[in-house]
Amino acid sequence: MEARSHRVEVGIEVLRDQQFKCLEGKRVGLITNPTGVDSNLKSTIDILYEAPNVNLVALFGPEHGVRGDVKAGDKVEDIKDVTTGLPVYSLYGKTRKPAQDMLKDIDVLVYDIQDIGCRSFTFISTMGLAMEAAAECGKEFVVLDRPNPIGGLKIEGNLVEPDCVSFVSQFKIPYIYGLTCGELAQLLNDEHMLKNGVQCKLTVVKMKGWKRHMNYGDTGLQWIASSPHIPQALTSYYYPVSGILGELGYMSIGVGYTIPFQMFAASWVNANQLASAMNAHHLPGVTFRPIYVRPYYSVGVGKQLQGVQVHLTNYKEATLTDIQFILMQEIARLYPEYSILEHADKGRFSMFDKVCGSKQIRRLMMKRNQWSDARGYWYKDVDAFRSLSKKYYLYH
Repeated sequence: MEARSHRVEVGIEVLRDQQFKCLEGKRVGLITNPTGVDSNLKSTIDILYEAPNVNLVALFGPEHGVRGDVKAGDKVEDIKDVTTGLPVYSLYGKTRKPAQDMLKDIDVLVYDIQDIGCRSFTFISTMGLAMEAAAECGKEFVVLDRPNPIGGLKIEGNLVEPDCVSFVSQFKIPYIYGLTCGELAQLLNDEHMLKNGVQCKLTVVKMKGWKRHMNYGDTGLQWIASSPHIPQALTSYYYPVSGILGELGYMSIGVGYTIPFQMFAASWVNANQLASAMNAHHLPGVTFRPIYVRPYYSVGVGKQLQGVQVHLTNYKEATLTDIQFILMQEIARLYPEYSILEHADKGRFSMFDKVCGSKQIRRLMMKRNQWSDARGYWYKDVDAFRSLSKKYYLYH
């Protein structure tokens, strides 16, 4: 076999090196999307389908579908996969959890999706719900592990509270949780975080060569867009910088322009003024640059906007989620007539709260538009979660 030039071997490659032993003699269902590939970009679907000792019988499509042909938020239909002819069951339509009849002809569910390390990105919710279904139906569950693109050291955000549980905050974990999907699966299973505390028979196929301090560029792996607005590995670092504010649909965060999640802009902003105000905070590892854009679609489409582009100059030092909240504070100070929480569509507050995992962040911010009023609440669970999650580390 040819020597691999990259440092990290992902779960599907390790499984292949093991001759697919844990799947032998079992009927296999695969939950995947275009990010499920080996280092030569061959799909896990095709690898398992062609393996002589693997009986792949069904595919399961999360948001965007198994082959990535469905846009964000659109329902995924039950279809047949064109390449293999296998049935594809939707996990982003009528149901988000595999139903009993979808699992009746399989023995083991395999999960292989590249995540972005942020709770509100829906693939980990799909994984957890599928684990629940496997537990309830007596099926095995195998996670083919992949890197957390923002590393395994950053943890930011409070734990999800009961009134904010949703598909974007399915489990009681922080917003940035610092685990690979395999480590997270172990934590959800062993800490009884699945519905009714059920546990499935779980196997994690570990990567080789991944270390917690690595960002995605360190892995030597190619990046495949995990959704249309995460086109580069770099976008994973920016998603938590602006994604919570983005739920309000009030300012452009670059979705609809060429730098999704990397900017904040509106028609009423003065770019130089806002850049100066943000840079005055001297946030570690971050610089703000004035930017002038005309979005092609989404918020601000066709309008001339001004704002700031966020440049992460030292990713390891930067505190990612704080940036959008400090920006909300500065908008309220500089442009009180456009203060975000006073003027955004109140109908979107529910989604903002769900993504935060708590209504308290918005409520505390609304008092004086000061991040310092909410910051303590946002970080209150980090130390406890870090010590809990260390029990489930597969990599150091």
